[in-house]
Amino acid sequence: MSLSNSIIRGLPVAGLVVAALALAGCSQEKAEVKEIIRPVKVVEIAQAHDTRMLSYSGSVRARTESALAFRVNGKITERLVDIGQHVAPGDVLARIDPTDYDLSVKSAQAALDAAERQVETTELARKRAEQLFAKNFAPKSQLEQATLTHDQAVATRDSARSSLDQAKNQVGYTDLKADRDGIVTAVNADVGQVVGSGTPVVTVAVDGEKEVLIAVPEMEIAEFKPGKLVKAGFWSDSALALDGKVREVAGSADPQSRTFAVRVSLPDDPRVLLGMTANIEASAANEKQLVSIPLSALAEKDSQSIVWTVDRDADTVHARPVKVAKFAADGVRVAEGLKPGDVVVAAGTQFMTENLKVKLAGGVAQQSASAEGDDASRLR
Repeated sequence: MSLSNSIIRGLPVAGLVVAALALAGCSQEKAEVKEIIRPVKVVEIAQAHDTRMLSYSGSVRARTESALAFRVNGKITERLVDIGQHVAPGDVLARIDPTDYDLSVKSAQAALDAAERQVETTELARKRAEQLFAKNFAPKSQLEQATLTHDQAVATRDSARSSLDQAKNQVGYTDLKADRDGIVTAVNADVGQVVGSGTPVVTVAVDGEKEVLIAVPEMEIAEFKPGKLVKAGFWSDSALALDGKVREVAGSADPQSRTFAVRVSLPDDPRVLLGMTANIEASAANEKQLVSIPLSALAEKDSQSIVWTVDRDADTVHARPVKVAKFAADGVRVAEGLKPGDVVVAAGTQFMTENLKVKLAGGVAQQSASAEGDDASRLR
């Protein structure tokens, strides 16, 4: 038996209580002396980018597409081209039945022949009237009448000649011909179909400059102005990249999709084919800078949204009020209260107190200040 045990046994009950309290006080004093350092995960707010990239997909098409149609009515008897076929000026694409138009030519020719004979007859009558008037055998009125009749016959002949030319043109219009070099991209009517004048029959994409047609939502259409330089990539060849330029922006949105049609001109390159899928990238200025942080980093104090920032020099945390812009699927967008370089506690905010000593656990995730909707978080 040790001396201390002997002393304790020799003490009365009251003395035992006092001794126990003294020992407990010493233990508590030692616990208070030990400082609590809590490990935390943090994110660092990185420098915001001045620009962001906008990306839209579209299809390559010819800058000019001609929907060719007959200039006369009729039934299609021949179609001489197929989709994808290259055509040159003067190539016949399709024909309609010319029978009725041939008959019109014959009728007009007969009318012209009759008018010619009438001119000859009136010419003789006019000359005879001139001779009789010169010899005073006929009054001047008779000469004037003969002259008038001759002039009317000449006018009728000229009209008949124009009608014949028009009838011949009608026959020529029964052949639908290409007027420029290009590729047939669509056939809208076929043999046996009766079409009216102006009804599209064949569509030809004219050789030359190509462009990409993209649909841009109204929130971003202000970033696309005619002349803006963009980059064009192609799904078929990842190594193919061209510099493009915005050529045309639609003046109104599509009533169904509520997007604006934007046409981007491409430089001439034989590797770019009609119908290829292209990706257009354009830079846009970040007008409204928002900081993206994890949802777990957001806390609340006195009905005020706050985050806990880490003082790297003192390794302590401090509450900072922030203004939340919106909640997103990947976190919270903060409009005010944070700046590049701030280190924010990303998890365990419920255990934080003012001036609490912390230790950064693992690496520091870097969360970039970004435009609204931009995902810019990365590990450093």
